[in-house]
Amino acid sequence: MSGQRVNGHTVSRLTVHIVWSTKYRYAVLIGDVQRKCRELLIQVCDAEGVQILKGVVSKDYVHMHIEYRPSQDISSLVKKLKERSSRRLQQEFPELHKRYWGRHFWAIGFGCWSTGNITDTMVNEYLKHHRKSGNDSGNFILE
Repeated sequence: MSGQRVNGHTVSRLTVHIVWSTKYRYAVLIGDVQRKCRELLIQVCDAEGVQILKGVVSKDYVHMHIEYRPSQDISSLVKKLKERSSRRLQQEFPELHKRYWGRHFWAIGFGCWSTGNITDTMVNEYLKHHRKSGNDSGNFILE
């Protein structure tokens, strides 16, 4: 079972594509700010036990494809990524603090889409093979 996380009594491979942007889509993630943002996101992911599969820090948004533990929820994880990077970037780069005087560096909200190595069709086909006809099959059909 390569490529899967094994922790205690669970085996998983949970992956998600997340996206968020700077407030007002200002193109401020350039040069040293962009490099520091990348560094901070990597640090937060390492601290949270999240594996970055791929990622892009563009001039006004961040895209990350990550693998996370079953005990984590995406909303809390993105909140940590945005809070910690916002605070540190504004501390280290005073020009950001002046531009974002309300202290909100990132726009409200984010986008996320689950990813994986199987499709909905594959899951449905797998479940179809476990469905047996008749009431004595021992299977309870959820449809």
